[in-house]
Amino acid sequence: MKSYQMSRARGFTLIEIMVVVVILGILGSLIVPNIIGRPDEARVTAARADIEAIGNALELYRLDNGDYPSTDQGLEALVTQPSGYPEPRRWNSEGYLKKLPIDPWDEPYLYFSEDRTFEVYSLGSDRQEGGEGVDADLRYSEL
Repeated sequence: MKSYQMSRARGFTLIEIMVVVVILGILGSLIVPNIIGRPDEARVTAARADIEAIGNALELYRLDNGDYPSTDQGLEALVTQPSGYPEPRRWNSEGYLKKLPIDPWDEPYLYFSEDRTFEVYSLGSDRQEGGEGVDADLRYSEL
């Protein structure tokens, strides 16, 4: 007669589960305060990334069309083909951005173009010119 071994399904013991919960608690107590305690810094970082992406899209626009969009054409020229002067020569039919981002303080990014240069900026958390720290203006030219 053959001898069959019964395999026993083994689950986690209460001790193993408690060890995992304690480890997760320790990790949470170390990491979460660092993330939660810096929401303003996270917004500034997000705004800088958006401004850089918009600036890169403007550079691609200029490569295709010879000029940056005018201040009147605005950043919308990166999403939909603009009219007016300067007329885009070879506007990319897919656009240069899928949609225009808004800054982390729920305001549109500001843009002006002059003498073959441009500036993209956000007024920061105070939504006013100037400021320091998280209230400081964030500008493409200063990245």
